[in-house]
Amino acid sequence: MASVREETAVRVLVVGDRFIPAGNYAEALAEVCGPRFGPVRRVDWPGTKAEQHAAQQTMEWHGAGAVAVPREIVGAVGNAEVLAVHFAPVPREVLQAAGRLRAVCVARAGVENVDVAAATARRVAVVPVFGRNATAVAELAIGLMLAEARDIARADASVKAGGWRKDFGGPGREIGAGTVGLIGLGHVGRAFAERMRGFGARLIAYDPYVPDDVLAHHGVARAGDLDTVFRESDVVQLFARLTAETERFIGARSFALMKPTAYFVNTARSRLVDTYALYEALANRRIAGAGLDVHDQEPLPADSPWRSLDNVTITTHYAGDTTTTALRSARLVAEVIAELATTGRCAAAVNARELGWV
Repeated sequence: MASVREETAVRVLVVGDRFIPAGNYAEALAEVCGPRFGPVRRVDWPGTKAEQHAAQQTMEWHGAGAVAVPREIVGAVGNAEVLAVHFAPVPREVLQAAGRLRAVCVARAGVENVDVAAATARRVAVVPVFGRNATAVAELAIGLMLAEARDIARADASVKAGGWRKDFGGPGREIGAGTVGLIGLGHVGRAFAERMRGFGARLIAYDPYVPDDVLAHHGVARAGDLDTVFRESDVVQLFARLTAETERFIGARSFALMKPTAYFVNTARSRLVDTYALYEALANRRIAGAGLDVHDQEPLPADSPWRSLDNVTITTHYAGDTTTTALRSARLVAEVIAELATTGRCAAAVNARELGWV
């Protein structure tokens, strides 16, 4: 994208956190919009990485007003026309302090950390970015699948504990010899399918919103319904987005359809799944195993029963947390800000219709 003309520049406040530093946004804006674009000011949302992730988890469940008002942002937002954030909360108090604000750009697909209703009432666009961490999540999904199918983490734990474990009780599958089912073929699902080409596995997907030519392009056969994915797959990979329609839409009925030698992997959202039903399926060996990067409680309590299961590989909700993702996220935000500066609108705004942009 060419540099944005100086006369169309906007005042930007970028908010850094422990995942995406403020400098990433500033550098991306200079690259996308030109070195004289701005002015661009910076502020940091305080806290450790663990504290910021915990705050985001709270906002995902309860909204932007469920955590402490970020006084640093309230004090800095001033006459900013665009606010760029990642996990930092943008509650009503931040919006009220920003008299000239035109847009809040969120460096992720979810906007739970923004009071969208309050923003809309003030004629402020709320704009997410998509696909920023698709490759990172897809690669971890493959890693969790392989870890379960070949018991990699369990073998490692055995050796480090002084043992030499060889018997794991599972089928010890080769992925290329079976069927991998995808639930959702959005950005992450497509990146996953591209990376699976060399494995030779049969890929099927349930996603009623994706046209046939897109599935064909990615070498994926359409599953007519959700049951087909669970019934036919040797590995089920969950890539769906969390909506009112999909919350807890996978439960005991779905797990009962799975082969006893099959695995379930979730790198999307825990609230897509009835996690009690999944736990029961694993504890009773109804399915062979699971790989989970997302959990209803994060971090897991010390006495969590999930810690005692021998047929689940657990990671700490870090699928999208890579250096590459942080740089790409900032770049995507810069492109959104350039769009706003040159056109006065942002096509991807979640409240575009309410603002009269579509």
